[in-house]
Amino acid sequence: MDLNRLYKLERKYGRYAIEDLMLYIVFANAIVFIIDFLMPATNLINKLMLYPDRVLKGDVWRLLTFLFVPPSDSIIWIVFALYFYYLVGTSLEDQWGSFRFNIYYLIGVLASIAAAFLAYATMPVFYGAYLPVAITPEHLNLSLFLAFAHLFPNFEVMIFFILPVKVKYLAWINWAFIIYSLIFNPLPIKFAAVASIVNYLIFFGSDIIKNIKLKRQVYKNRRRFRQAFKK
Repeated sequence: MDLNRLYKLERKYGRYAIEDLMLYIVFANAIVFIIDFLMPATNLINKLMLYPDRVLKGDVWRLLTFLFVPPSDSIIWIVFALYFYYLVGTSLEDQWGSFRFNIYYLIGVLASIAAAFLAYATMPVFYGAYLPVAITPEHLNLSLFLAFAHLFPNFEVMIFFILPVKVKYLAWINWAFIIYSLIFNPLPIKFAAVASIVNYLIFFGSDIIKNIKLKRQVYKNRRRFRQAFKK
């Protein structure tokens, strides 16, 4: 991403940035989980999810409230998941500052919304079967994790609270699933997969290209050196 343009935007609109954004998101997820767990008859989660057809009928709040849908219905897993999302979000905000983190998150939100509506527009017949993967925050949270793994590749997490694994290896697994989805899964899931990397590519795409070019140049230089040495 063009840092000069981002700095200009921050100077102009930085005062509107929401500090500790991930804390509010995680807190809202926890509240929704508790309400749904204690009072399942409220059907709260279904009322919050981003169903495009219902948005078009007037449920515009779903464009925001889908962010508050918990990633799991397991008490044990929800504690771990929300803690990890908080760790990832706050680490990114500490690294970038509130404004830049807000922009990254906002791009992910818009990409998720676009994926949901594109999936609904292109395959409405299969809406009920495939679209839910595009209307939960799961792919948005994945984009946060990919950014975290890019910036802190050697950070270790405890899998099942026992096995330490560096996040860069977990990121490789996630990239494999994304590529698999883009190749083999139905169109709505392809849209969801793209949505999970839009903000990542906007922020890190230029750095990735530069690194590829640098590695390619290093390889060429080594090859020339070896050929010259043989002569």
